This record gives sequence, structure tokens and C-alpha cells, in this order.
Amino acid sequence: MSTEPRLAEVAEPEPAQQAAPGTDQAVKETLEDYTLRFAPRSYRRWTPMVVATTALGGIAYMADFSIGAGIGLAHGTGNALLAIAVAAVVIFVTGFPLAYYGARYNIDLDLITRGSGFGYFGSVLTSVIFASFTFIFFALEGSIMAQGLKLGLGLPLWLGYLVSTLMVIPLVIYGMTALSKLQVWTTPIWLLLMVGPLVHLVATDPGTVDRFLAYAGTDGNGGISTASVLLGAGVCLSLIAQIGEQIDYLRFMPPKTEANKRSWWTAVVMAGPGWVVLGALKQAIGVFLAVYIIAEVGASAAPEPIQQFKGAFDAMMPSWLVVPLAVVLVVISQIKINVTNAYSGSLAWTNSFTRVTRRYPGRMVFVLVNLGFALALMEADMFSFLNGILGFYSNCAIAWVVTVATDIGINKYVLKLSPHAPEFRRGMLYAVNPVGVVAFVAASGLSIAMYFHALGDTLQPYSPVAAAVIAFVLTPLMAVVTKGRYYLRRTDDGIAEPLLDEDGNPSAVTYECHVCRQQFERPDVAACRTHDAVVCSLCLSTDKVGDHVLPAGV
Repeated sequence: MSTEPRLAEVAEPEPAQQAAPGTDQAVKETLEDYTLRFAPRSYRRWTPMVVATTALGGIAYMADFSIGAGIGLAHGTGNALLAIAVAAVVIFVTGFPLAYYGARYNIDLDLITRGSGFGYFGSVLTSVIFASFTFIFFALEGSIMAQGLKLGLGLPLWLGYLVSTLMVIPLVIYGMTALSKLQVWTTPIWLLLMVGPLVHLVATDPGTVDRFLAYAGTDGNGGISTASVLLGAGVCLSLIAQIGEQIDYLRFMPPKTEANKRSWWTAVVMAGPGWVVLGALKQAIGVFLAVYIIAEVGASAAPEPIQQFKGAFDAMMPSWLVVPLAVVLVVISQIKINVTNAYSGSLAWTNSFTRVTRRYPGRMVFVLVNLGFALALMEADMFSFLNGILGFYSNCAIAWVVTVATDIGINKYVLKLSPHAPEFRRGMLYAVNPVGVVAFVAASGLSIAMYFHALGDTLQPYSPVAAAVIAFVLTPLMAVVTKGRYYLRRTDDGIAEPLLDEDGNPSAVTYECHVCRQQFERPDVAACRTHDAVVCSLCLSTDKVGDHVLPAGV
């Protein structure tokens, strides 16, 4: 039996010692929306449907239309639709366990990753991958908005890039509270403007459907090609990391109970892996509108969403209304997704920086860092080589998401080598777990080599498949080889109260952290190494000397 303190209730705390500089300010800021930490039951006051609506509001981005158009123009409609479908199935299957864990245990994808094969510091790798996803897609959406502002207001692109970057800062400052209101109120307008033109075109000109289905693409002859399908799917699979942004909202789901289990599951599936259903539809619509624009305007404008919807609006309303409505649609879409990109990216960067340096600089610092990267990409005209960026990036994203999903689905539930309940606290995890790190590095490294033709031209289109297969095979193999010994550095956190309540939800029992003197719920604290008290997860992360971190042991 462990000789270290076990706390049935909060002991009288001793004076705080060894608190990291700036800890009080760090704690106050993270309590706004529980940056870097477990989201407590007391904060999760939204219904399942409000959380789902907020999460789905973040996928209003226009990039899907560009992605679908690019694939369709290159490979033809048949190959594009198959590529979209293949990618959607992979994204749904891998996203389901991640969404469930995020909603059930109220933690974001980085915290899930730590305990699902990567370790406390090992998941820094994937945090950087996710942060890269957010600024790549911020830049893509910002480019699309700049195109709209140029068409509607005559702004030069460089100024449009700057405007699209700066306008999201005020909204991102306020976290989940502001984002939930923004997403709920703007979603109906966005849906009407997106679906209306498509329905009108199909109803008034059935020939558009025939031209769409017959389009052969610039690189094909209209036939189905495995290489074309896989190349297209690779571009679509760059969106696999979107599940991380969905989980940034799903972590605020209320506890799952007998009374709400139907609405809870509906919300998790719809706003978790279900996001890809709407995403795939938008990509298919992008192919349709691109083919329509080719016939009406020409191929050069076809990949740009502002031109796609301008052409569609032209067919159904007075000319004076066309450009304003197209610009409104693009601006609403860009704001809805880029507040999420900026928010989620800031969480990922802050998470990594805090763990590595044991100092919390404030989330707003990394909001600005993320926006700076995005602005640099926009000014470099990333839109013109979009498919190349996404095709390369997808290999890393696929390797990460498949590794974590496999650890949850296979290692936890089938092999039972990975602990069932997620763990993310410093001291409870090994610094690096070879299960996830080896699987991720091998899968991403080999697939990237394939993507850049290192293994020959024939295998190049199969790089996304390689990333998924290698991650899926190596993750359980490494768990078996290591016998699961590198998941938990210790199994006892020194607190007698169970982590989960009788319904399997995280316990709502509160404790006071003796370092920052704030109240936290059971999953967010652990016993202190040197005091008969508890310490919250952020104070553990920022403890520079390890005074509060429990030693390796039971």
C-alpha cells in the first residue's frame, strides 16, 4: 500500500510554496474557458444541442468549396466524388472515438492524446501539428475572404488579408461564451445563403446536373482511376484534424445521464464525426459550382468560392444584389470558422509552450502568434498552391488522428493495455510513451517520403493510405511489445475520492489547490508531493522545481 497521502477530503492547506511566477494570473485567465485543463461540471451549463450547434457553426468555412473544386477540376467529377466519400468514411470512423472521449471526459484533444499513447511531453509533437492545421486553414479562409472584399469593396488583396486577420481578435478574446452566441445566431443565415443558390440552379436548369456528372477533369478522360481517387482523398483527409476543433467545443458537453442520453449521443455524433457529412456535401457542391462556373465564366475563376457563389446568385436575383450577398456569405463563413481556428490554435500553442517551459504566458500571446503565421501564409499567396500544401499536411494529420483513435478503440477496449480512463496530469504520465510516438513518427515519416516520390511515382498517390495503415498497425503492435508499461508513471494520485461518479461521469467533488487557492473538481487535481493538500493541473504544469509533482510509484 502506498505510504503517500490519500485525501478523503481537502486538508487544511499549508502556505503556498514554489508557485511559478505569474501563476495567479495564469489561473485566472485559464478559468475563463478552462484553457489547458479539464472543463468542470459547474462551467458546463449548455444543453447538448447548444454545444452541438456551436461546434457545427465552426465548420461553415468556404475551404471545402475550394478543395472540392480543385479535385474536380483536376480529376473529374466521378473521381472527385469517390475521393470525397473515401475521405469522409475515414474521418468519421477515426473521429468517433475521439469525440466520445472529449465529450464524456470533458477534455480537449491534446489532453486525450497525452494519455492515449503519447505521454506528457510526447503529445507536444501533435499539438504543433494541430496548431499548424489551425493557421493553415485560417490562412485559407482569410484568402477567400480577401477575394470577397476585393470583389465587393475593391480592397487590394494584401489589405484584405490584414482585415480578415485583425477582425477576429476581439471575438476570440472571450472564449466559449462569445463563440457559442456567435455560432448559434449566424448559422441560419449562412445555411440559407449556401443552400438557396444550389437549389435554384438544379430546379431551373437541370442541364447543370448533366454537365456536372459528365465533367472529365483536366487530368483524366472521365473514367475512374484509383490513383486519382487516392490523390483527391489525400487532399480531403487534410481536414481530419478538424475533429480537434470540434472537441474544443464538445468538451463542454453536460454529463451523460439516463435522462439525456438520447440527446447527448445525438449531439456527440452530429457535432463530432458527423461534421464530415456536411463537409463532404460542401466539397461536392464545390465541384458542382466549379463545373457551372467553367461553362458560364471560365476555368480560372472556378476554384474561388466568391466567384462560385457570385455566378450562382447571378442566376437567381437582380445584378445589384449579387455581389453584396456573395460578400456577406463569404464574410460570415470566414468569421464563423476563423474565430474557431484562432481559438483552437491558441490553445494548442499555449499547451505546448507551458509544458516545455513550465511557464504560462497567456493565451492571447499565442492568438497573435497563430495569426502572424496565418498572415504570412496569406501574403505568400498560399491559395495558389493549396492542394500541394494540404496533400503534404494530410500525411501528418492522418498519422496522428489514426494513432490516437486506434489507441482508444483497440488498445483500451480490445487489448486493454491502455488505461480506460484518460489521464493528462503531470506526474501521472511518463514523459514519452513509445506506443504513440513511434507509430506517429513512422507513419508520418514514411508517408511523407512517399508523397515526395522518394519511393517512386507509382506509390506516391498512396501516401495517405500508408499513413493510416502504418499508424493503425503499429499502435497496437507497440502496445503489445511494451506491454503497456509506459502509459502510467503511477496509478495512484493520492486522493481517495474516485475520479468518476456512479454514472461514469467525471466527479464534481471540489478541492482547493493549495498553490493558487482556487476550487477545482476532482479530475483536475492530484495530491501534492510535499504537502498534505492537493494541486491543480495547471500549477503542476508550471511547477519549475517539481516540488508538488508526485514521484514515480504505485
